[in-house]
Amino acid sequence: MRKVIYTLSIIIFTVSCSEYQKALTTDEISVKFNLGTELYDNEKFSKASRLFAQILPQYRGKPQAQKLTYMQAMCFYNTKDYNSASYQMERFVNSYPDSEKVEEVAFLGAKSYYLMAPVFSKDPENIKIAIDKLQEFINSYPESELINDANELIFELDYRLEFKEFNIALQYNVLTDYQASIKSFDNFLIDFPGSDLREKALYHRFDSAYKLAINSVVWKQQERIENVVNYFNSFKNNYKDSEFLKEMETKMEELVKLNNI
Repeated sequence: MRKVIYTLSIIIFTVSCSEYQKALTTDEISVKFNLGTELYDNEKFSKASRLFAQILPQYRGKPQAQKLTYMQAMCFYNTKDYNSASYQMERFVNSYPDSEKVEEVAFLGAKSYYLMAPVFSKDPENIKIAIDKLQEFINSYPESELINDANELIFELDYRLEFKEFNIALQYNVLTDYQASIKSFDNFLIDFPGSDLREKALYHRFDSAYKLAINSVVWKQQERIENVVNYFNSFKNNYKDSEFLKEMETKMEELVKLNNI
């Protein structure tokens, strides 16, 4: 019995492959459309996409074009080709603004940018683009049931962007480029005033200023020590019970000994 089932499976698979290969090489676009649709319905997205790519130009302006464009866009999305998916979905939204699928496609197109945004990267540009695309969706479809999903993605991207900016500033400290670190933390504190990383940013800004001061040439040291004092006071006023405060106070005592403040 098992041999019979196995043999039947091989036959079905062979026939299926043969049918697909014939569809790829035929000039009949209806054959490609029908088999592609069948493959799409069975979630064979990669194979369906190959057939759709061959016939999309011929169907432009025809009644089937909307369905075909939608299926091709979803094939790209489901095979994780988010770059192609975002492009195809934007084309769908622009070409078929009255479609019942337009809201779903607009959201998935914006989400594709979210999925392309790298989790770890020094360049935040892709994250900013993803945020803009999701915000465009929210602005275009303010009554959508997908608004909460879009907002959650923006919230995550905002934190990802915030975290990247924080780590860039911190990396300057590690590389002993203390002036760049101070400037980056200044920008971070301006750009993300309500950040959960604010306390750490203020601490590391102080630390960078402290290291810059103790390693300065004599004629620049006094001014830089005064900056450290200002950063320390700003931190202490905001975080009187911080775990960083004891270490910061120790460093301030070292500066007093160094320069008799």
